[in-house]
Amino acid sequence: MSPTKQEQGFTAEEKAAMKARAKELKATEDGETAIAQALTKMSPDDRAIGERINTLVRETAPELIPKTWYGMPAYANKDGKVICYFKNAGKFKMRYSELGFNDAASLDEGSMWPIVYALTKLTKSDEARIVQLVKQAVGA
Repeated sequence: MSPTKQEQGFTAEEKAAMKARAKELKATEDGETAIAQALTKMSPDDRAIGERINTLVRETAPELIPKTWYGMPAYANKDGKVICYFKNAGKFKMRYSELGFNDAASLDEGSMWPIVYALTKLTKSDEARIVQLVKQAVGA
């Protein structure tokens, strides 16, 4: 009988994310520096999307605090709760990157709404949608 996922434990990628989170909790560097360092570790395609997401979020909601979260670029409210984050495709060997929103984001729409968006590239239309989502997420 083959071992279950629980018996196998965490993947190398999951372990790396947990180590990154522990390091973040001890970090003394500013969020912009942490995000810049996270972006440099990405593939060129992921980095281009991540840099653009960073620009869009920072311009749309300058009140959000840049930081890393499990090694990913993220943006938190004044209470330190992560509102949104960028997960690059290479982080978990996925075929697309993700822009995700946590429960502190004000995206509620009825009884069901999307909180994670797949990204393979960014078009002007995509960028406009991201700006709209970030504004909604911060209640603007």
